[in-house]
Amino acid sequence: MPALYTSVDEAQKPLALTKLLSHTIYTMEATKTLKFRIKDKHAKAMLAMARDVNTVWNYANETQYRSLKRYCNRPKVWLSGFDLCALTAGFSKCEGVAVGSGTVQETCKEFATRLKQFKRQKLNWRVSNRKSPKYSLGWVPFKGAHIKHKAGQLHFNGLKIGLWDSYGLSNYELCSGSFNEDSRGRWYVNIAVKVKVDEKRVPEGTTTIGIDLGLKTLATYSDGTAFAPKKFYRAAEQALGIAQRANKKRRVKAIHAKIANQRKDAIHKETSALVKKHAAIFVGNVNAKALAKTSMAKSVHDAAWTMFRTTLKYKAIRQCVVFAEVNEAFSTQTCSCCGVIPACSPKGRACLGIRQWTCSSCGSVHDRDTNAARNIARLGHQALEVGIPGL
Repeated sequence: MPALYTSVDEAQKPLALTKLLSHTIYTMEATKTLKFRIKDKHAKAMLAMARDVNTVWNYANETQYRSLKRYCNRPKVWLSGFDLCALTAGFSKCEGVAVGSGTVQETCKEFATRLKQFKRQKLNWRVSNRKSPKYSLGWVPFKGAHIKHKAGQLHFNGLKIGLWDSYGLSNYELCSGSFNEDSRGRWYVNIAVKVKVDEKRVPEGTTTIGIDLGLKTLATYSDGTAFAPKKFYRAAEQALGIAQRANKKRRVKAIHAKIANQRKDAIHKETSALVKKHAAIFVGNVNAKALAKTSMAKSVHDAAWTMFRTTLKYKAIRQCVVFAEVNEAFSTQTCSCCGVIPACSPKGRACLGIRQWTCSSCGSVHDRDTNAARNIARLGHQALEVGIPGL
């Protein structure tokens, strides 16, 4: 494998190409999702609407399954969102129904989308009984045209919904979204809004950085630094076990919520600092879903690789920073100085304990994770130089 650069420092130089790409690949308008907590006094009305949404979902689920079962000797008929909307027309006008036609249509479209995604004959039923162990957390989708923001409140389906507005919602154009319930019975509204992005904006940073994701250290950077937050789940594992053995369900839910909030806070702070410091960011495409099925599942979920990459991606787009996921195959084994794969490099799970090694070809001493991060940075920079191949 040939070396991509003659020295490690070359990958840290200002990137004229990066700035050029940041001027051309971003549009003037982007969409992001804002999350607000709504006041608890609206929980009863939200639960009533959620039950109607579950009714529509279950009806679509049963109709789809029957259509396949009835024509078992014929080609299978998969109902689209348009078909389901036609079958549920008029449901919102029935007596006792709390949802509007827009919510019914959005529910049908979401069902058709998930049915196609998972390629199943039917999906799981949505359970409205709060005492059931299979209870489905409340969910009420809506269209952007059916919700308005006036005087600090959301006007939806005849309700004036109070919320804690920390973003200044009146400054945004509202799109579609949904009301969602968490495990503690609190309700939130997630709204997609349109934001303006300056396509001529130049990133504040001028360097490239490669990121190697790991379990012991969440992220190791090509400049030799690392991001190693506290293992939030591991730290709360003892208290969580005590609450579970005592059957204190509310306490268990509170501990899980605290763990999620701590993890999210740490990731947001680190990703914001990264996009302000660098002009191009490249991350290894480690398969978190596959590793979550192994014996390392608990550590993989606690590391939250997908959350880290997703948060970093949308923040990079807003700051006009180049972001890409790079194939990290052989990044640990390849020497970042000479570009060869020596026989002494760590290989496979059997060599996970080897944290430092010396290249037998050029004699360079490498930290395992830092070496992988530098190879990821170089591969990402090489992809920018080569460009996107023509179709």
